[in-house]
Amino acid sequence: MTTTAPSTALVMIQPAFTDAERLALAGFLAGYRGLTREAYALDLRQFTIWCRARSLGLFAVRRADIESFARELEARGRARATVTRRLCTIAGFYRYAVEEELLDHSPAAHVRRPRVDYESHAVALDRNELGALLVAAGLGPPCEHALISLLALNGLRVSEATGADIEQLGLERGQSRHGAGRIVRKTARRAGIAKTVTPHTLRHAFITAALDAGVPLRDVQEAASHAGPRTTMRYDRARGSLDRHATYIVAAYVAGAAR
Repeated sequence: MTTTAPSTALVMIQPAFTDAERLALAGFLAGYRGLTREAYALDLRQFTIWCRARSLGLFAVRRADIESFARELEARGRARATVTRRLCTIAGFYRYAVEEELLDHSPAAHVRRPRVDYESHAVALDRNELGALLVAAGLGPPCEHALISLLALNGLRVSEATGADIEQLGLERGQSRHGAGRIVRKTARRAGIAKTVTPHTLRHAFITAALDAGVPLRDVQEAASHAGPRTTMRYDRARGSLDRHATYIVAAYVAGAAR
């Protein structure tokens, strides 16, 4: 009986990226830092994984491939804003590659993006609910009080709050998103709030409360670390009110000057 010896021939494995693709990825991400860099890296990681599963090189991708990626995200239930952000990241990456003469043209230049509804549909807390939540947090452990305060009174994102260098927070960096969610839900129940409250709900409450209190849009934008005022305006529940409309304010200003 003869046995076949296992083959010792080397199997050539195609590298994840070409040198040009690797240079483009590193160069594009090097232009950003902090949470923006993390978000862009996540977007590109998901796109490159999708490409590799289909044996597509990053510089061999066509417009139709990118649009297929977007449609699959939508089919998996991703929000239109999330899909749009991923496509913007991809377009930025390819634009960078073209500018650095690593690629002749961008396959994402004319990719169709979902139409984004700029009205925020996040769960909202009114002033009484926000106050009750803060009272309940103050009666709880110091670490929970610190977390709720960072989210509701400072408008931090959950990643910013859980990454804060505060010993009393008691949460490990990068490992505490789910823990933060549990703390927020538990505190909301103690406050008698029946709504589904998440860490983002508290950030949302901070922004809407600031706008409702009359804090200028630009100041709220800076406090929330929004890239532009349009994002902040999504949270403005009173923007349809007549006395807040620019036309009304200009008319009142002119009328006052005419007296």
